[in-house]
Amino acid sequence: MADGDTRLQKHPAGIVPGTLREIERRVPADEAPPLAPNAELAWIGKSVPRINGRAKVTGAARFTVDVKLPGMLYGRLLRSPHPHARLLSLDLSGAAKYPGVRTALPINETVGRAVEASPDDKSPAVRRVLYVGDIIAGVAAATPAAADAALRLIRADYQPLPFVVDIESARRSDAPAVFERPVHGEGYAGAIAGGAPPPQRGNVRGPNTAGSRGDANAGLAQAEVTVEGEYRTQVQTHCCMETHAVVADWRADGLTVYASTQYTAGVRAELAQVFGLPLSRVRVVVDAMGGGFGSKSSAGNYVRAAVMLSRQAGAPVRVVLDRREEHLDSGNRPGTVQKLRIGAKKGGSLTAIALDTYGTAGVGLGAGVGFFAQGLYTCENFGISQSDVFINAGPGCAMRAPGNVPGAFALEQAVDELAEKLGLDPLALRDRIDPSPVHREERRLGAARSSWSRRHAPGADAGPVKRGIGMAQSYWSANINTHASCEVRILRDGSVELLSGVQDIGSGIGTVLAQVVAEELGLRPEDMTIHIGDTNFPAGPPSYGSLTTASITPPARNAAHRALRELMQVVAPALGAAPESLVARGGRISTADGARGLSFREAASRLPTERISVVASRSDDYDGFARKFGEMAQAKEPLGGVQFAEVAVDVETGIVRVERVVAAQDCGRPMNPKQAESQVHGGILMGVSYALYENRVIDRHTGHVLNADLEHYKIARSRETPEIEVILLEYYQGTSATDAYGIAEPSNIATAPAIANAVYNAIGVRLRQLPMTPATVLAALGRSPAVRASA
Repeated sequence: MADGDTRLQKHPAGIVPGTLREIERRVPADEAPPLAPNAELAWIGKSVPRINGRAKVTGAARFTVDVKLPGMLYGRLLRSPHPHARLLSLDLSGAAKYPGVRTALPINETVGRAVEASPDDKSPAVRRVLYVGDIIAGVAAATPAAADAALRLIRADYQPLPFVVDIESARRSDAPAVFERPVHGEGYAGAIAGGAPPPQRGNVRGPNTAGSRGDANAGLAQAEVTVEGEYRTQVQTHCCMETHAVVADWRADGLTVYASTQYTAGVRAELAQVFGLPLSRVRVVVDAMGGGFGSKSSAGNYVRAAVMLSRQAGAPVRVVLDRREEHLDSGNRPGTVQKLRIGAKKGGSLTAIALDTYGTAGVGLGAGVGFFAQGLYTCENFGISQSDVFINAGPGCAMRAPGNVPGAFALEQAVDELAEKLGLDPLALRDRIDPSPVHREERRLGAARSSWSRRHAPGADAGPVKRGIGMAQSYWSANINTHASCEVRILRDGSVELLSGVQDIGSGIGTVLAQVVAEELGLRPEDMTIHIGDTNFPAGPPSYGSLTTASITPPARNAAHRALRELMQVVAPALGAAPESLVARGGRISTADGARGLSFREAASRLPTERISVVASRSDDYDGFARKFGEMAQAKEPLGGVQFAEVAVDVETGIVRVERVVAAQDCGRPMNPKQAESQVHGGILMGVSYALYENRVIDRHTGHVLNADLEHYKIARSRETPEIEVILLEYYQGTSATDAYGIAEPSNIATAPAIANAVYNAIGVRLRQLPMTPATVLAALGRSPAVRASA
């Protein structure tokens, strides 16, 4: 930007609680003025109730499963019963003739899996199914019963092939090959990225060493103290309250898709490209949504199948996955095996971190452990080697803080072990190796609010139930998507509308947008009409990567600010004042001293046209980005959080109970504390569930998932919910019109390692495998007779 297009302004900066200072930023000339700290604001930073709360609790909110269109058909998908097989033939004639069936189609969509290279010869390709649950066909019928009956009439002839479904067997040189040829593609499940394409040997693709720096081997040689260990994490499935659902309506004038999605604009672009349609003829709509956690970030195979069926049948088609399909083929958090070594000087400074990981995302890519270990602590020498291991299972995908969750489980335990070897309190060691002032304050606050000061030596409790406390830290990029826009309208009757394609996946972004616009216009959040979740509105950002708030609230505020300036231009003559001297507060537009003014409604009634309409888009952070790649960017300061877990372990039964979690979290400016706390609660509960219960189990002999339901796939329930205390820091940086960032993913990263460190403090034996089930605990105690004898 040229200087003439910008201006300098001073923003509050610093941590609350604490003393704030001012920081000067150069901003676009039409940017909203600096926003005061939350304590001085009317609505931003306040726990405003959700604007759609009543609709949700009364059942009035419309989820995708509630969409019913005239003439709508019911789609069902036929899935492979084999973990690996050639599909020799597929006969759909019986299904197509069944009463009520409108269409039956073969389906061969491969979204989410690695892409296999084309064969060298030109022989006709015979389709191979790669996992139980692989989609091979679909039907659409007038009733669900007819669709189910038709599915049973499809005749598929398979030639079963050898398969492998566990990571250790798949790594062997004589293991059955999941892919016949080298593969390529992008992997987002655990963020393996960068560098040249890695080598592929059998089912192992790697190593990828992108992200290494310095010389880890030399650093380890210089170390005076070292720790090392092997850590294993399981495959976790998303278990969204609302299963994946879509209603596709293909018509001559365009395609409308009602989808449970985390990214309306992305699904629109994907479908337009796949089906050869202009963007102007594709519309994606989502009203209420029951969670996604990363699994609903793209259109997916089931959405494409629904569109194909709708196009063929000439009618809307509804496809809703059942719980079994969710577990088999809607993504998962990859399992990992991590070998970690850390070297340090006796004073605590780190000389090296060396991390060698293998992970499996089934037939997908990207089963790494993120960027946690290379980003959190000061260490010049960092070596990483990450490899994907293919197995015959459904592809993984992004899941709440992909990569960093399993990565934290390993690193934060190893750092605690290092502290013990050095004779340091784990907090004291982190004070020496963690440069973040935000983390330092979170450690101080969390320790004060938890029982950290009463922490005892590992395994010191007498009796069969032993208690312990542990802590761990979070690290996550402060992500932004600059393809984010809002329209704000002020109508002549004084009503105000905000329109954006951004979706509310349950986090409450619609409420936050109402707060932002109300704050700027001097009105109340309940005075706002919020229209979101529709690609007919200005494009909104995705709801993943904890980037929604950071991406959409600045343009919302700027659009409201510019609309208000236009209104002030209209009413300034009547008030005998310059437009720039007017203020909007308390439902009025008035002079700064309040001597002359009009109600907002009276002011709007003077508009010469029906409305003022302003569209604003997300600009770059004022101080620039740490990285920018396309429309995605990362702020210069990452997000964090520190969690303290208090546990009770029964050494006779092996049962671990998490009794209390204290979480100190940061998200820049908290826009709605109650909603932010709700996100933290959700992250902690997911972390407790990951640490103690969840584990996808596949039969090695049949390739079938044995617990593909919510009865046998164990998750934390109400009885396992600990007491949770959330401490929200305000961290002002002067980076955007709202200075706000996300919190959903950082709140999930530290929970499992904090629990693991607490379990060690309780029983004196370290558990390096998830989930920490009673069997795992008892097996560990069996190798420690001293602990068992003291019980």
